[in-house]
Amino acid sequence: MAKKEELKLTAEKRKILGRKVKTLRREGILPANIYGKKVKSLAVQADLKAFLSAFKETGETGVVKLLVKGEKKVRPVLIHNVQLDPVSNQPLHADFYQVDLKTKVTTEVPIELVGESLAVKEKIGILIQPLTEVEVEALPTELPDKLELDISGLKKVDGVVTVADLKVPKEVKVLTLEKEILAKVEPLAKEEEVAPLPEEEAPAEEVKPEEEGKPGEEKKASEEAEAPLGEKKPAEVKPTKEKGKKEKVEKK
Repeated sequence: MAKKEELKLTAEKRKILGRKVKTLRREGILPANIYGKKVKSLAVQADLKAFLSAFKETGETGVVKLLVKGEKKVRPVLIHNVQLDPVSNQPLHADFYQVDLKTKVTTEVPIELVGESLAVKEKIGILIQPLTEVEVEALPTELPDKLELDISGLKKVDGVVTVADLKVPKEVKVLTLEKEILAKVEPLAKEEEVAPLPEEEAPAEEVKPEEEGKPGEEKKASEEAEAPLGEKKPAEVKPTKEKGKKEKVEKK
């Protein structure tokens, strides 16, 4: 693989700005911007396929020699802030951060886990990775593609590896705090225990009137509750008694 500082990419000044850049994307052209310290921002565009090829080799830590058409000097840049389409995952826009090859820069470098955790292998825990990148400082040409993190020492639940456990080249300075956790073994999730349902109480209608309260009152209340609306209870209507009284009057 070619050295990162030898990768080249061609771009040209961009006149199409704003929402109209959609027309560029349809033609396979990626809109981008050049910026940097003491560098005037410049809108540019590059062939999408050529950009993807360069980005695959360098990521966000490798130097690309960017040649803008109409300029004589090559610009050393880092590819930053690549915006991706959420559906196609294709780049929509990118920034080229112009650097001075003799001046150190600060950037994020990805962490790659290597080895195997015994705790995970024996299925007594699960591995989580709170941080996937760390901030480093180095000369542009000495920035690593990634930093490897050995997790083979994670043999128990709650075991951790931190920034201090990283193997870092001497020319690279890690700015992220050493105590920051990069990987940890968490206990397996416990299955939630379902509490037994309480025993159902006997329905109220099954309670016998004579067992609670006054038998007469409860029986009467029960009969009234069960009677259809608009109907009088038989106990309240006394046709026989009234008829008897009428007969006695007639005899007199």
